[in-house]
Amino acid sequence: MKKIIFFLVLSGMTLNTSVSQNRPSDPFAHTFSIVARDSITGEMAVGVQSHWFSVGALVPWGKSGVGVVATQSFVNPAYGPKGLELMEKGKSSTVALKDLVSKDEGKEFRQVAFLDASGRAAAFTGEKCVESAMHHVGDNFSVQANMMLNDDVIPAMKKAFAENSKLPLAERVVEALKAAQDAGGDIRGKQSAALIVVGPNKVENSWEDKKIDLRVDDHPDPLVELERLLKVARAYEFMNKGDLAMEAGDVNDALLQYGKAENLFPENLEMKFWKAVALANSKRINEAIPVFKSIFAEDENWRKMTLRLPASGLLDVTEEELNRIVK
Repeated sequence: MKKIIFFLVLSGMTLNTSVSQNRPSDPFAHTFSIVARDSITGEMAVGVQSHWFSVGALVPWGKSGVGVVATQSFVNPAYGPKGLELMEKGKSSTVALKDLVSKDEGKEFRQVAFLDASGRAAAFTGEKCVESAMHHVGDNFSVQANMMLNDDVIPAMKKAFAENSKLPLAERVVEALKAAQDAGGDIRGKQSAALIVVGPNKVENSWEDKKIDLRVDDHPDPLVELERLLKVARAYEFMNKGDLAMEAGDVNDALLQYGKAENLFPENLEMKFWKAVALANSKRINEAIPVFKSIFAEDENWRKMTLRLPASGLLDVTEEELNRIVK
């Protein structure tokens, strides 16, 4: 990937750019993307796919309680942090985007979309973006694409987003991306994809900012892999809920959450293991033993792991019960 030559000028409000008479020498991210907000939960997301390596490194930006940004075509990454900064200061997506575009000497090569925490979306497609290039701004979303095979991509994304309104936002965004690919997608093919989701409210700690942060940097079918990773992420959300329930001493809820995780990711031994631990901690040893046995048969290290848990207080069983489990 070409080196980024566009940098945010820290001492002012301008986007410092260097543009030749023909085109800027920025990294490519000719692609299709969507910025969207769930009108019920307030979550905001960016989804993107491109025939370029690691599209998630430059295109999607987001901050909880503030908004999301997709910057693509000849990418000026400064639109991400600077756009979020302006929206955090209270400017609408439209005003923030117009402000930054007006200062960008390479604007005719840009494609950018902003969406703020109120659900107001704004988009810009420069006149020199490679066709097929267009965008559509709707209620709580914007879809944009450039260098597409045909003009069907944007209508397909718009339709898919509308038809999947009952899905959680992340899954809804993935459906829009899949529709874009099915309609023709990037004329060059496909290589990478990314998905981020941020919350409706500002957070105190930076590590709490992104609720979902998934990247497929290089893959023959990146949306299939992105969808798989999202399913895994949902499974681990249930695992985390199960862990919290265990900490609170609610074994029944822990079993429920671990069971949901296992249903989504049945081949994962760890999910089965902690479900077995929860069963043992609730004195349901006879139910736990067959689960432990199946896990040990696949990987002997889990037997060793089990022996270490009582000392940490994570497995509350008698010595006799422990021997039954591991032997």
